[in-house]
Amino acid sequence: MATTSEETLRSYLKSYRAYDPSVIPDQQAITFLTNKTGLPQVWKWDGRTSEVQQFIELPDRALSVNHSPSGEKTIIGSDINGNEKQQFYLISEQGAMVEELVISKEHFHHFGGWSPDETKIAFSSNRRHPGYFDVYIMDIATKKEEVVYPYDGNCNPICWTKDGKGLILSIADTNIDNSLYIFDLETKAMTKIGKGSISARYHSIQLTKDGKKGYLVTDAGRDTLAIHSFTFDNPAELEQLSQIEKWDIEEIKLSSDEKLLAYTINEGGISRLQIYHLKDKAIFEVTGLPSGVYNSLSWMDDAELVIEIKSAILPGDLWSADLKEKNTKRLTYVGENKDIHHLWTEPELCHYSSFDGLEVPYFLYGKKDYAQPVMIYVHGGPESQIRNEYNPVIQFLAAQGYAVVAPNVRGSMGYGRKYVQLDDVRKRMDAVADLKWLVEDLVRRGADPEKIGIMGRSYGGFMVLAAITHYPELWAAAVDIVGISHFKTFLENTGPWRRRLREKEYGSLKEDVDFFEEIAPLNHTDKIISPLLIFHGRNDTRVPVSEAEQLNRDLENQGKEVELIVFEDEGHQTENIKNQIEMNTKIVAFMKKHLQ
Repeated sequence: MATTSEETLRSYLKSYRAYDPSVIPDQQAITFLTNKTGLPQVWKWDGRTSEVQQFIELPDRALSVNHSPSGEKTIIGSDINGNEKQQFYLISEQGAMVEELVISKEHFHHFGGWSPDETKIAFSSNRRHPGYFDVYIMDIATKKEEVVYPYDGNCNPICWTKDGKGLILSIADTNIDNSLYIFDLETKAMTKIGKGSISARYHSIQLTKDGKKGYLVTDAGRDTLAIHSFTFDNPAELEQLSQIEKWDIEEIKLSSDEKLLAYTINEGGISRLQIYHLKDKAIFEVTGLPSGVYNSLSWMDDAELVIEIKSAILPGDLWSADLKEKNTKRLTYVGENKDIHHLWTEPELCHYSSFDGLEVPYFLYGKKDYAQPVMIYVHGGPESQIRNEYNPVIQFLAAQGYAVVAPNVRGSMGYGRKYVQLDDVRKRMDAVADLKWLVEDLVRRGADPEKIGIMGRSYGGFMVLAAITHYPELWAAAVDIVGISHFKTFLENTGPWRRRLREKEYGSLKEDVDFFEEIAPLNHTDKIISPLLIFHGRNDTRVPVSEAEQLNRDLENQGKEVELIVFEDEGHQTENIKNQIEMNTKIVAFMKKHLQ
């Protein structure tokens, strides 16, 4: 029989969310994804009735939703058992018909937009070679596919040009930087957007209806992302429209009357929403929304915005902001959990100084005196960021009396290009040292040095393993979820489409194997003194399950305390609710055993 705490944990894990909203053109309706049935599926909010119902049920998880310009057809992406190999299905007649559209189950597919006349779609796939993503166009009526741009690397179409004669392509240059090109389908000419010599990020492109102008965010020549415009006559010249000196502008959305640009600002892991008037260049703040992280901006009409909002105490729901009436409204209540909502806690944003004086931010959940057991949660990426978002295990542990500390060590996104590059290649262990200095700071503030645990997912899993091998005396327990145990074996076995880009961050098999051997947790397992719990998905195409198996085998041979759980029906993420319950129940029991 489950204990009260186990039952409560299940309640935390069954706090579902609504995310990735997409307005259906001309229908006063919005589709969104939610995992409330156990796996992410597509649901719909009807603006005429405010009712929510399932849009379509697929046998596996839904990954993306792409409505045609008229709203009459929809293409949904879905994979198999979490392997991220997305296939496309055509949905018509309001979800009554499901038709296989782009199917090649051994390959990846990235959607690149509907043509303006809805007769064609663009997508990229690695069918020709595991590491090469060519650009395809498919005729919807005939299902005929054509490779229009072969590319020996990672290339994805973003959208069509407004005249239907070209595509905007994004080519990955490094693990974070990319280049945008205007690709002419007839002449095959490629025209770069922005200066060719500057490495930068280019995101969130918006095109005007006349096909003459575009808007985007980029950090070209800057430390943070800012809004720029360009013209198709002279796309190399970017005009800066709006910037925040210290923070990234993350997402922009052009209103249908093309008078306004809505945009989000990432201010230390918490979002702000502003509106830019293109004619008079005035800026105003949208207020009345809950504090948190804002994603997936969509315009319902010229004056009403739809936003996904999530926070530490809001798992995720859809909201609207009416700019004309100056009011905001919650549209869905998927994330509502009245049974345990009162137990959730807002984190405090704190900072500490690392070994070289660098100021490192972290979110603190729990009491402010640090006297209780501490669990440090390390994010993945590495170019990711802990933000003010709901995490069921963090919330549960905080409610159980833990201080949960979630740092954004050097290498994290959200603090500018300089900060994100502070852990590149042979500076990798500086980020691990940040964890050591975090522990020392926590102990100075009153934390019990005998009751500190650490956990992380993906690259965060590597950070856990590096921490317990290079600073073994600091940790009472550790949890590694789909983590990297050796960069050499990781790069050798990960998907070829990822290897070249990952090498820009981690170092290359050609030049940095000596460094990989020096820092590899797998080569320092003799130093591990803390119990270790490991989780992995059998179908992980990012970090192969072999990374977990080789580590577990080595520790078992040494007679050390280790347990490996492999989920046969998962990939890099843990999506199935039964697996989430099993994994997190084990994590909580493990932490209780070793930290209290």
